[in-house]
Amino acid sequence: MREDRKLRLAYNTPDELIFGEAVHPLRYGLGLQVGAGRVIPELKYWLPREQEEEVERLPELYTLLLREALDRGVNLGLEELQLDLELSYHLTLNPTLAGEVVEQHVALMEEYHSRYGIKLGLRVTVADIRGAKKVTTEEALAKMLESFEVCAERGANVLSIESIGGKVLFNESLIRGDLEGIVGSLLLATLDVGELWREIVRICGSRCLPGGDSACGFGNTAMILAGGVVKRQVPHVLAATVRAMTLPRTLRSFEEGAKGPGKDCAYENVYVKIITGFPVSMEGKSSACAHSSLVGNITASVCDLWSNEQVEGVRLYGGSAPATFLEILTYDTRLLNTAGEKGVKRELRDLLVASDAHRDPQAFILSPHSAFQIAREVVEEKEPYRRIIRAGSRALEIMGSTPQLHIPPAEQRYLQKLTLSLAQLPEQPSGLLSRLISKYGQKLPEHEKDLLRRL
Repeated sequence: MREDRKLRLAYNTPDELIFGEAVHPLRYGLGLQVGAGRVIPELKYWLPREQEEEVERLPELYTLLLREALDRGVNLGLEELQLDLELSYHLTLNPTLAGEVVEQHVALMEEYHSRYGIKLGLRVTVADIRGAKKVTTEEALAKMLESFEVCAERGANVLSIESIGGKVLFNESLIRGDLEGIVGSLLLATLDVGELWREIVRICGSRCLPGGDSACGFGNTAMILAGGVVKRQVPHVLAATVRAMTLPRTLRSFEEGAKGPGKDCAYENVYVKIITGFPVSMEGKSSACAHSSLVGNITASVCDLWSNEQVEGVRLYGGSAPATFLEILTYDTRLLNTAGEKGVKRELRDLLVASDAHRDPQAFILSPHSAFQIAREVVEEKEPYRRIIRAGSRALEIMGSTPQLHIPPAEQRYLQKLTLSLAQLPEQPSGLLSRLISKYGQKLPEHEKDLLRRL
């Protein structure tokens, strides 16, 4: 295991953080440059559900779906685009077939690049299938790593994953509002990310970029359960605290060698960009096809790629859903880039932040100013456990000390409860072991029990 080490921030002030610009821009694919001054759309798409079982036809079906989207893009005058092919359970279990789908993508990209000059890049996101019932954890991991290997061989430019180590403990803890269990689950996740990403970085080698992990299964689960202004199953201050505390587990993938661009559904990428300086993908209002949120504009303030999250290839009046959402992303990014050309980039960034920041705690902790404070807390620590606690503590502190932030009275009381709970956690992670095993041991899969025993 790599030695924990102290990090430094890549930026000196929050004002330096802005969309389309990264300290370490990346060049890959067919002429694509990310973080070099422009925001690039990242399109994610999924086959219609009834087609997912047509395993042998998947390469053909993906080609038809993607060709319609690319036709829409070039007809709009789109000059640059990243694709994110998220492998399904079936494709990850069948690395050979996954390789064929990737190969078809690469061929189509080369065709459109040659014919229209559009700059293109391909991210492939391998599914974490370790929770599947039909295969053991060991068999699932072997298939995942084989899929990474095959996708790298067949021409993927960026490899990512939304890993789920620690998720069962997280789910059990979240529904109980058990902050101790949530912290423990995120610590397990950090250990798991480290082990997984050492292998992914090795597989990528010099062939493609290790793009980074995403805490989608943690932070976004809390966000979805938190709901909106009226209906909420989880307190928003808890969801916001969870978001901040996911930073150390995603950051670990970069400590193991990930280079970005960070995965779009990792809203914690705001913090990751501040620490690493690598470009990140973000999602917001144009991912409403996948889920609702209260952070639709603010996330665009720091994005280098701008994504629709995921959309099924169904038919709409405007054409296929992926093609339609590519048009939405095209105009989103055109506005961001025009702001840069007209010299009003910072003004637009500030408007994107102001439109969301004080409406909800989940948005507030993603503002550049708040994110900078949380990132600074994390780099002061070397050990993941202390990083998680300090991220959560700082998030709670800045939420509780900002009068302009709208927090209902009931949630203000819950914020105080969370602050006290976090302060009462053991000094060392080993102190959590017996309590978590006692509360959740019978519910956890063997992989998570093994991680827990190593605290």
